Amino acid sequence: MSAEAKIVELGLQLPPAPKPGGNYTPVVQIGDLCYVSGHGPLTVEKTMLTGRVGSEVTQEEGYAAARQVGLTMLATLKQYLGSLDRVQRMIKVLGMVNAAPDFQNHPQVMNGFSDLMVEVFGDDGRAARSAVGMGSLPGNISVEVEAIVQVSE
Repeated sequence: MSAEAKIVELGLQLPPAPKPGGNYTPVVQIGDLCYVSGHGPLTVEKTMLTGRVGSEVTQEEGYAAARQVGLTMLATLKQYLGSLDRVQRMIKVLGMVNAAPDFQNHPQVMNGFSDLMVEVFGDDGRAARSAVGMGSLPGNISVEVEAIVQVSE
């Protein structure tokens, strides 16, 4: 099943693709690789999910925020590529969790993003991944993710 059809089947709603918040581009393509800038958890209501995981928000809420980052990134990729069916595979993901100093479950939070990519792209959504804790993130967002994605012509 195509990625576009899978999104419909799952009843997923993509938020609007966010505009850059600074002097950068959301996607840089070199050959068949797209380097996707860091994305935050933008909702369909155009608000960001905020709060430090492990103190202001729970691990489960962090997971949901990471999943929302995935939807936001899919919106950007769809806008850039024209169709998510052009995504061949997720290559590499860096997940940054706005975490309390004693929080240790960054990978479990990042599973929110990774689980969504596997739901949409199957095994091709499973990427090499790093999950790290940060002392803060822009606007106090709960999670930020950047990725490298292989695409077809």
